Amino acid sequence: MNGKGEPVTPILRTLFLTVSLVGWTAGAQEAPQAVPGEYLIKFKDSSGGPALAQSKLQGKASLKSTFPGLGVFQVSMKAVADVEELRNDPDVEYIEPNYILKKNEVEPNGPVERLSYEDAIASGYASSNPTIYSQSAADTRVSDSWSYQKSLSAAGKIIVAVVDTGLDKNHDVFKPVNAGGTGALWQNEIEANGRPGVDDDQNGFVDDINGWNFISNTANFYDDDDHGTHVAGIVVGAGLNIFARPLDESKIEIMPLKFLAKGGAGSTANAIRAIYYAVNNGARVINNSWGGSGYSRSLQDAIAYAYDRHVLVVSAAGNYGSNNDSSPMYPANYDVPSNIAVASTSRWDDRSGFSNYGNYSVHVGSPGEYIESTVPGNETMKMSGTSMAAPLVAGMAALAMREAPSLSGYQIKQLVMSSADQVYSLNGVVSSKARVDAVTLMSAAQNMSTAAASQPVYKAADRSPAEAASAAGGCGLVQSVLKQGPGGGTGGSSGGGTAGVVVGLLMIPLILWQVLRARDPKSRRKFERFKMSSEIRVQVGDRELVGAMNTISEGGLSFNTDQALEKGGLVTMRIQSPDGHEVIEVQGQVVWCEANKAYGVQFANARQGTLAMIRDWTAGMIRS
Repeated sequence: MNGKGEPVTPILRTLFLTVSLVGWTAGAQEAPQAVPGEYLIKFKDSSGGPALAQSKLQGKASLKSTFPGLGVFQVSMKAVADVEELRNDPDVEYIEPNYILKKNEVEPNGPVERLSYEDAIASGYASSNPTIYSQSAADTRVSDSWSYQKSLSAAGKIIVAVVDTGLDKNHDVFKPVNAGGTGALWQNEIEANGRPGVDDDQNGFVDDINGWNFISNTANFYDDDDHGTHVAGIVVGAGLNIFARPLDESKIEIMPLKFLAKGGAGSTANAIRAIYYAVNNGARVINNSWGGSGYSRSLQDAIAYAYDRHVLVVSAAGNYGSNNDSSPMYPANYDVPSNIAVASTSRWDDRSGFSNYGNYSVHVGSPGEYIESTVPGNETMKMSGTSMAAPLVAGMAALAMREAPSLSGYQIKQLVMSSADQVYSLNGVVSSKARVDAVTLMSAAQNMSTAAASQPVYKAADRSPAEAASAAGGCGLVQSVLKQGPGGGTGGSSGGGTAGVVVGLLMIPLILWQVLRARDPKSRRKFERFKMSSEIRVQVGDRELVGAMNTISEGGLSFNTDQALEKGGLVTMRIQSPDGHEVIEVQGQVVWCEANKAYGVQFANARQGTLAMIRDWTAGMIRS
């Protein structure tokens, strides 16, 4: 009924949908991409060492580089047949493509404003008050936690490695304290005080005074993309207001390790080198605001190496709006116990529409929308993505580790999750059902300041490819997933992702909660649904399905039909308004809802204008 108590059913009978299948994938994210012809190959420890490896590779591959002490070789294969021959060789532990990994930043729909420090303050995007945290408006209590922390003289600094696109070290925020900065740039003292052109600390890197570029294999890690500098500013901002002047001294040091080139893409081989470098050179936390859908055993081994040395690894969950339980994203999905996967939340604590999620594989939520932070050229800018959510967790976790330096990365991960603020809208979205909270985390760390390090035994080599646990309690994507390694899963019925029968299409409300929450931030219901009784027609290829409309909301719609529909794919939906004057187009994906034993279509990353129209259409309807 409308606001006057009149039934709305008659005006809804003109509502139609046209659905066209636009592609079938094993997940909402991109299919794995790799550097053409390049592979990472590891020989078994008992296979005879480098000499045997060289003999096995002779005539089949060109050696590009080696990973000393790991038995791993980066090679360029000469023929596909040679790859299969090596894969079947009993002396080979594994051979895999050198996958391409990409930053987890959401590309803006239009130009993004770059601001000077003064303009950021004048525009109201940031506060210059040293006691205020203004990079995000979410209630994470970041600034409240600053008074809880030990002083620099009492606990010193802690190193966070930002494995990314590099860093503008000349930005005010990262300059030395005596130059007016926060002193947040890590310094390798042996190389800084050593001889130019000499590997003074004998770590294999010449003049690595502040970090390293694994693309050019030089000490020039300048950020030519903005992403790494932005991420680093979020890490530092967990401990002080980066917009205040004068700047306070940072309790965190950033170790910039560049492996992503301009545009935000890089190879697995270089990511592995960066992680080993970070661990071997003193980083206690590693931030990975990037990922891909290709499982890499060698990358998992690198993260397990960090785990063995008590390092916490923070990984962005991904920005495809998909379920990592059934569509894995790496490194977020690696089951290494000190690897914490982070979803993006809005200022109202609901999941960002773009953010990947997972009731089992994603651990905690963190603000990732419109985060103001540093970019090259001594400027600031807003960015969104799980790329922005992860570094706040990395910074908060690093500060907690200062309070309890004996704790392992695994223990800090548990503290981050257990101290986070429980949020109803994150139930089924992340395993902790919570968004990070700085004050509770700091207090929890201080309560364990004298505790000894501990962590469960983990050996990546003993992990066989396993399916992720199914999201039995909620609604997840329906699709088949290649069993590529730990964290993989089927996510749907066996027998592939192209056969199935629609028992009934059910609306799955998974996006745009923040629009409804803007009206009532205290509300905890994800979407308001509105009842309707209307015939609809769904065009699938050359078939027309006729069904009965049940509900509509900003998250999706439901209807029943006994016709067949392929499941697991993306669909583009054209929806006509009740009065026939407007048509919107929104992309969705066929999903399964275990709780209702039915299939549905989940809207994905709908535009704000589209959502506003749906909101207007439902203004006078009965809530479901």
